[in-house]
Amino acid sequence: MGLRQSKDGVMERTLRVLLADDHAIVREGVKGLLATLDKVAVVGEAASAEALLALVRETQADLLVLDLGMPGVSGIQVITEVQRLAARLKVLVLTANVEPRTVRAAFDAGACGYLTKDGDPMELADALQAVAEGGTYLAASLRFALGDGAGRVKPPAAGGIVSPVPLTQRERQILLLAAQGFTAREVAGRLGIQYLTARKHRENLMRKLDLHNVAELAAYAVRLGLPVG
Repeated sequence: MGLRQSKDGVMERTLRVLLADDHAIVREGVKGLLATLDKVAVVGEAASAEALLALVRETQADLLVLDLGMPGVSGIQVITEVQRLAARLKVLVLTANVEPRTVRAAFDAGACGYLTKDGDPMELADALQAVAEGGTYLAASLRFALGDGAGRVKPPAAGGIVSPVPLTQRERQILLLAAQGFTAREVAGRLGIQYLTARKHRENLMRKLDLHNVAELAAYAVRLGLPVG
């Protein structure tokens, strides 16, 4: 697998990956899989949360493959702390934990993808591709319980929206309604808030996501798999 190509057909720069798992044999296995992929390089490994956070501070990586089961600290807390230290670092969970509430919590904390250790090894390439392109990825074994059958997390309501940038419940509501084409005034009516408040919420949301207009907001929603009006 190569990462997404640019318009002139030249591969984009190498994806720099960190691995965090307390089992050396698992890290070696993941490294072996990554070694078969084009434009992917492992630039650091950690067997504990403490070592991982030091790596995050010291290493300019693009993506973290993270086990949630490292001893001594909650994996969800690790995601939160990684996001605090390096918001641009994308997190792909690789874990034995298949509890739906844990999957949701991981995405809510800022993870972009979730793979299971008993899944198809070839999924790793698909997940890396999706996350590298700014999307999300959900393991095939979990899709029919939590997703839409295509690897994206199902967004049946605002509370189910999964964004690489953590959003509040109100921000999720604004994103969902804006994506469906509602104006700020219509959003205000739907949510029972003032027009100026709705407009301010939308402006704050675009600033948080580094978007500049409603069209870009809608495009962002499409990447998350939201219905767009």
